[in-house]
Amino acid sequence: MTTAHRLPTGFTWGAAMASYQIEGAVTEDGRRPSIWDTFSHTPGRVAGDDTGDVACDHYHRWPEDLDLMRDLGIAAYRFSIAWPRVMPDGRTVNQKGLDFYRRLVEGMLERGIRPMATLYHWDLPQDLDGGAGSGWLGRDVTDRFADYATVVGQALGDVVPAFLTLNEPQCAAFLGYATGEHAPGRIQDGLAYPAAHHLNLAHGKGVLALRAVLPATAEVAVTLNVHQVEPASDSDADLAAAAHVDAVANRIFLDPMLRGSYPADLLTGTRHLTDWTYVRDGDLETIHQPVDFLGVNYYNPAWVGASGERAWAGTDRAFVVDVPRPRTVMGWPIEASGLTRLLGRLHDDHGLPLIVTENGMSGHDVVDADGGSHDPERIEFIDAHLRAVADAVAQGVDVRGYYVWSFLDNFEWAWGYEKRFGIVHVDFETQVRTPKDSARWYRDVIARGGLEGARA
Repeated sequence: MTTAHRLPTGFTWGAAMASYQIEGAVTEDGRRPSIWDTFSHTPGRVAGDDTGDVACDHYHRWPEDLDLMRDLGIAAYRFSIAWPRVMPDGRTVNQKGLDFYRRLVEGMLERGIRPMATLYHWDLPQDLDGGAGSGWLGRDVTDRFADYATVVGQALGDVVPAFLTLNEPQCAAFLGYATGEHAPGRIQDGLAYPAAHHLNLAHGKGVLALRAVLPATAEVAVTLNVHQVEPASDSDADLAAAAHVDAVANRIFLDPMLRGSYPADLLTGTRHLTDWTYVRDGDLETIHQPVDFLGVNYYNPAWVGASGERAWAGTDRAFVVDVPRPRTVMGWPIEASGLTRLLGRLHDDHGLPLIVTENGMSGHDVVDADGGSHDPERIEFIDAHLRAVADAVAQGVDVRGYYVWSFLDNFEWAWGYEKRFGIVHVDFETQVRTPKDSARWYRDVIARGGLEGARA
C-alpha cells in the first residue's frame, strides 16, 4: 500500500444523480408517468409510501444545485435524462422536456462542470409498459429506445461530450422482473432474462443511434453494476454458485456487449427458467457495439454460496451469504479492496478504459444544532474506496474518473427517503441544502488531486 494516493493528471472528479430521484415536477411541462411513478404510488411498494413527486425539486432548483456543485469543486456531473419528460408516451417528442435539459447542460458548462448524460436510469415511460409482453419483456421497446437516443443525441450532442445508454440494467431486469423490488414490480425469475436481453438490445441500438448523430469526438458507453462475486468458501459447491452468479449478474451483460455472445454456462444454467428463444438472428451483432469506456458502479462485494436464506435474484441455484463485515445502514458489507479486484478483473478481461460512475454509502444523516451535517463514516468510506481506485491505477488499470453517489440526498428507490446517500443534506420539507462534512472533505481531495498520507 502506498502512502500517497494521487490519481493521474486529467482524472475526472465528479458526482452523480438520476432524474426520478431528484427532479420532482412529475406532471409539469408535458411530462407523463414513468413506471416508477406508477410503482411508487402503489401502496406498500416503497418504504413510507414515499414517491418522487417532489423529491429534491431539482426541476425548479437546478441553478442553486449547480452553483453548490461548482462551489464544492465538482468538475463533472453525471445526470440522467427522464425519458417520460422528453418523450412522454415513449414515442412523441416533447420540446419542453428537451428545453429543460438544454438549460441544465448549458448551466453546467457556464459553471465549468462537464456533463455526462445517462439516457436510461430506470424511468421507462408508463405508456410503454402496458402489461404482459410489454415494457422490457417485448422487443418494441428497443426500437423506441433507439428513437429516444436519436432525439436526445440530436438535441444535446453539441453540448454533452459523453453519453451512457443504460444505468445498471441488472437492477432493471432482475429487481424489476424477478424479485419485484423495483418497478414494474413483476415477480418471476424467468422474466428477468428476456428483460435483460432486450436491455442489451436497446443498448446496442442506442449506441448505433447515438453514433449516427453525435460529433465524432463524443464518447458513448454504458454503466454496469458489475458484482465483485466472492464464494462463501472454497468448496466445489460454493465455487460453482459464485461462477453461476457471475454469469447471471455480470456476464449476461458484459459478454454480449463487449464480446458479442452470451456465455455458454449462462444458457445451460438457466434453461429451466427460460428458453432464450427471444434471442434472434442478428441480435448479438447489434448488441456488440464499440464503446469508449465502461462505467462501473460499486458499493460492496457479494458473497455467494450453494445454500442460504435468500436466493440470488433471478435464480434458484445460488444464495446470498452474510459475512461478518462492517455494514452501511443499507445493510451492505463494506470492503473497499473489492473495488480494486473488480477494476483489475475488468481491465484484464476487456481492456477498456474504466470510470467509477457510482460509489458511496447511505446514512441517517441530520443537521445538528451547530448547523452542520457530520458524516465521518461516509468520509472514511469514500477515502477507502478512492485509495482502492488508486491501488488499481498503480497496478496498471486505466481508471479515468470517479463519481460519488450521490450529490444530494434523494428518493432512494424502494427505500424512499429514509436512506441518505448524499454529500449534501436535503431537508425534504423546506428543500434547504446543507453540505455535509463529506462534501467539504471531497472538495479538498479534488483540489489536491488525490489523497495524501495514510488511510483515514
